[in-house]
Amino acid sequence: MRHVLVALLFAASSFAAKPNIILILADDLGAKELSCYGNTLHKTPNLDKMAAEGVRFETHFSMPLCTPTRVCLMTGQYGFHNGFLGMGDKAFTPQKQSPKAEMGNHFTHADLMKSAGYATAQAGKWQLSGTLPTLVRDCGFDEYRMWAYDHNLPAGITHPAHEKGGNAPRYWHPSIVENGQYLPTKAEDYGPDLFNDFVIDFARKHKTEPFFIYYTSVLTHSPHLETPDPANPGKRWPATFKSNLEYLDHLMGKLLTSLKTEGLDDNTLVIFIGDNGTGGDGKATLTELGARTPCIIRGPGLGVKAGVVSKAVADLTDMMPTLAEFSGATLPKDVPFDGHSLAPVLRGEKEKHRDWIYSHLDDGRVLRDTRWLLEIDKGGKGEKFFDCGESRNGAGYKDVTNSTDPEVKAARQKFASILAGMPEPKPHEGMAAKEMKKSKADKKTKGMVKEGEGEKPASTSTPSPASMKDRDVRFAFRDQNKDGRIDHDEFMKTASGKDPTANEARFKKMDRNQDAGVSKEEFLNEK
Repeated sequence: MRHVLVALLFAASSFAAKPNIILILADDLGAKELSCYGNTLHKTPNLDKMAAEGVRFETHFSMPLCTPTRVCLMTGQYGFHNGFLGMGDKAFTPQKQSPKAEMGNHFTHADLMKSAGYATAQAGKWQLSGTLPTLVRDCGFDEYRMWAYDHNLPAGITHPAHEKGGNAPRYWHPSIVENGQYLPTKAEDYGPDLFNDFVIDFARKHKTEPFFIYYTSVLTHSPHLETPDPANPGKRWPATFKSNLEYLDHLMGKLLTSLKTEGLDDNTLVIFIGDNGTGGDGKATLTELGARTPCIIRGPGLGVKAGVVSKAVADLTDMMPTLAEFSGATLPKDVPFDGHSLAPVLRGEKEKHRDWIYSHLDDGRVLRDTRWLLEIDKGGKGEKFFDCGESRNGAGYKDVTNSTDPEVKAARQKFASILAGMPEPKPHEGMAAKEMKKSKADKKTKGMVKEGEGEKPASTSTPSPASMKDRDVRFAFRDQNKDGRIDHDEFMKTASGKDPTANEARFKKMDRNQDAGVSKEEFLNEK
């Protein structure tokens, strides 16, 4: 039925000249990391130039964690419609018997673009459902080059290299599947280069027809390894978050230059956003720091204004109707969509396209308009209400949670009315939400959130996990970024054992599904 719907939309669409669209999703990148958003430590000249030549949204919300963001972006729906309220807690993701559990059952942005006659491609991180040989293509993509976990590889194929902890690598000597086939790589191959090259090649091959590329960058997710040094072939930049971000910026510059070289620049809409707040500094928290991501949109020949810093609030759900408006595609009327097209703001026709934006994780929620911000932690705990004034970066926010001022009370009543119009996020019947320990990022006061803030070392005053007898407590301690799983770096840093080899072996054994992390279920059920 899904494919019939796509075919009918395809037949009904107009095939006049259409703009190309490249939608870029950076991994673990909060807005505050880019210099065009005020960061004074990181140099991002290519993204800054893209912002200067297009529209930069001061306040754009993603979900605070990877999977709900990716599903929301691909479907144009909040979790109460697409089923993915969260990620690590099974009480808030579709149950196995639910059709929503498989991404191929959803109407996606790639399906939308194919209905308008677009060639479609995906490059980079997938990390969603599906199996070979139809993996990724189930979701409307003609071609793809994806970072592949071991379980994504074709039968009989073993990738020769692995990161610490046994994860198939995304960076050096990357594990890659392209259009269902294993792509052999070498030790000196750098994954982000190969994904960027695929995007450039796909655009070049399809320059005579409209194309849509969903570019899901693996940068800037940990591990933050060395990157190539663009100015000195054979040499490398140091293994830091800063280097990883600045190399991502280099790749964005290379991509934009290629569009000009191929004569595609004027007729290509390029969208750059992040999937959640920065890892270890916002990610997985029910705060604006966890939800606020960069959003830069450029289309010089498509009516997109240049040099605009927009105060309009926007979120992930706005991308689907925006793609529809620019491509001329028709959104199916029997599918609910939660966003509003950004096109009027991009073209300078309106200052705003909606009144509020929304982010969620499990049963926690974040709601914002141009002035007020509501943060509700998981389980309805720790509700906070802020008067942001004209600020958009956390600086100077006033905590008015307990205020009885009539203006504050009216704003809270308005927000309560908005939330009452949505289904309340709850765990599946018969299931309880996981107890999650509050993270350091959760505890930051709003006036302390500053642009240009650097990475901070982990505290050394936390007790050793060996002293924690309760495994739930130990899991909460070892899951230091509070994303519901213990990644390899967290596992090794918090291990009570002193033998690195034994710790590596234990991590590999506990990571039963080989997804580069230990879930709470895997941790509690260790044999």
